[in-house]
Amino acid sequence: MWCRKTKKKEGGALRAQRASSNVFSNFEQTQIQEFKEAFTLMDQNRDGFIDKEDLKDTYASLGKTNVKDDELDAMLREASGPINFTMFLNLFGEKLTGTDTEETILNAFKMLDPDGKGSIHKEYIKRLLMSQADKMTATEVDQMLEFASIDAAGNLDYKALSYVLTHGEEKEE
Repeated sequence: MWCRKTKKKEGGALRAQRASSNVFSNFEQTQIQEFKEAFTLMDQNRDGFIDKEDLKDTYASLGKTNVKDDELDAMLREASGPINFTMFLNLFGEKLTGTDTEETILNAFKMLDPDGKGSIHKEYIKRLLMSQADKMTATEVDQMLEFASIDAAGNLDYKALSYVLTHGEEKEE
């Protein structure tokens, strides 16, 4: 019986180690570093966990002081346990798994570019996004276009935008 308990503990530790190491493999090293910086900014009391008070303090530092406790509780309930850095990464991993691949996004843009120029006029894409399927607001479209490379003629470089949408930052060439 004693041996079984020991084996169980070892197996549990291995499972926990595998589960936590898997989340790190979902991100590039630069992304992990950026998440670590964000986690550190949010962990206001520096105890290694993000709790309700940390969230309140983070919102306050951003100028929002009227956040309701039930909103904060709902945020914390998204985690399956205390929010340490690994849990923080897991939460982001779950949110980002719904993101299409760069190739999928590029192919969607190519459908709107029959001449294969690699760009689409920003007003055309704005009209489409505001009138089709899950309609976006003008503000949402403008926020998205902030990350787009748009030339003087108003043409959006959709290859660069696809990269930014899937990787979070533009390639340095």
